[in-house]
Amino acid sequence: MPRKSHAEIAVIGGSGLYRMKGLRNIREVQVKTPFGRPSDRIVLGTLEGRRVAFLARHGRGHSLSPTAINYRANIYALKSLGVSQVFSISAVGSMKETIKPGDLVLPDQFIDRTTQRSSTFFEQGLIAHVSFADPICSTLSSTLEKAAKENGSTVHRGGTYVCIEGPQFSTKAESKLYRQWGVDIIGMTNIPEAKLAREAELCYATLALVTDYDCWHETEDAVSVGAILDIMHKNVEVAQHVLKASIRLVQETPHCACQTALAHALVTAPKSMTATIKKRYQLLLARQWST
Repeated sequence: MPRKSHAEIAVIGGSGLYRMKGLRNIREVQVKTPFGRPSDRIVLGTLEGRRVAFLARHGRGHSLSPTAINYRANIYALKSLGVSQVFSISAVGSMKETIKPGDLVLPDQFIDRTTQRSSTFFEQGLIAHVSFADPICSTLSSTLEKAAKENGSTVHRGGTYVCIEGPQFSTKAESKLYRQWGVDIIGMTNIPEAKLAREAELCYATLALVTDYDCWHETEDAVSVGAILDIMHKNVEVAQHVLKASIRLVQETPHCACQTALAHALVTAPKSMTATIKKRYQLLLARQWST
């Protein structure tokens, strides 16, 4: 692949983060994938001496709901550009008094409450079961933590992110139930994104930007888009600084289990795979098929 269409690191921007500040030598590409089109054109450029790909998860102008996002196309497109490490930015609600609006959270676990999304690449003629016990790359998360502390941000390392279908916010009954489960934050977009990143053998970490207390907090107004947007704009400025520092700090060649997630995951016998199937999955399984 030509160098100008290559990137090492990707940033997936969530609500409010539709462009990446500081990128130089910018080039936009529209990537075609076997799973359809990504959310938007991918912006390629250089930041802190590294090749970076930026993708607006909801599309520029926020035209895609959480359910309508083509997560498979997004992750596949980033993989096809050479990306090996992904920083995911997400606006979330807090489920704990100690996690305040404006804080940053680096979750390390997920609870999947989505119901309408394709959550795997492997469903047509080739089946794989990857380990997802530890869904976040600890190395990337440590990088985000260090960058956030350098920036003077209040950051919480670890915690559980419950991902709901949306686009509606939770009922009070649901919000209180999630608190009983010990959930730390609530959002709508990191699943199946994190699952697909693992299947694509990409390092993946979430930088969650807290905008509100969801609706469980009886002393707060019910969640409203207006209130969320006010805090979101402030959070996005903080996120831009943290991301820039993270890209400077991140390891050039990661060595972790994320990068070999498919090593023992395939269960379909090679003789059962058609030529069409092999072509469809060549990008994802090139390493396995070359050994």
